Amino acid sequence: MAGRAVRAEQASATRELILTTAERLFAERGVYAVSNRQVSEAAGQGNNAAVGYHFGTKTDLVRAIARRHAERIEEIRVRLLAGIGDSTDVRDWVDCLVRPVPEHLAALGSPTWYARFCAQVMTDPALRQIVIEESLTSPSLRQIVEGLERCLPELPAEVRAERADMARHLIVHTAEERERALAENAPTPRSSWHDAADGLVDAIVGMWLAPVTRRQ
Repeated sequence: MAGRAVRAEQASATRELILTTAERLFAERGVYAVSNRQVSEAAGQGNNAAVGYHFGTKTDLVRAIARRHAERIEEIRVRLLAGIGDSTDVRDWVDCLVRPVPEHLAALGSPTWYARFCAQVMTDPALRQIVIEESLTSPSLRQIVEGLERCLPELPAEVRAERADMARHLIVHTAEERERALAENAPTPRSSWHDAADGLVDAIVGMWLAPVTRRQ
């Protein structure tokens, strides 16, 4: 029994090390520029097939990294949603949409790689679909989308879809650029993740409420 418990603990530690290493390498170089063998070697695994043994395919590894962060981000969303109730203010819903990732990154300390990992994944159609599918399993995220739609009943469906894409790009790439700047000790427009979220919320609220050009 003791031997099995030790082996299970070692396997869990190995999985965590592989996830951390893969996230960093994917963030810095791109997902397809890094092989499973390179991840295994960088994680100090003597067996070059360690990634495949613990996770399966590269797609499975990407999904595991995304899920590793999802639980904490979901907890933050749920807490923020509890604070706004049935608000009819667009800003409240955008706040719930934007703040979870910056707050999560702030809690992780420095350096982080998650924002850059997400940006790399979002550049590939197949991998992007994985992340989108994973996010849509979040009850709180669905609640936020529904809340936003209730606040913007006059917005045409195609404009709503277009602005949702714009919001996603802003959230992903603003976080990526700040994370990269912090990793390189470069200046950033805002002094903290909390303040960066303020600016992002301001911009996205303005986008959602912007007039719609209608041509004859």
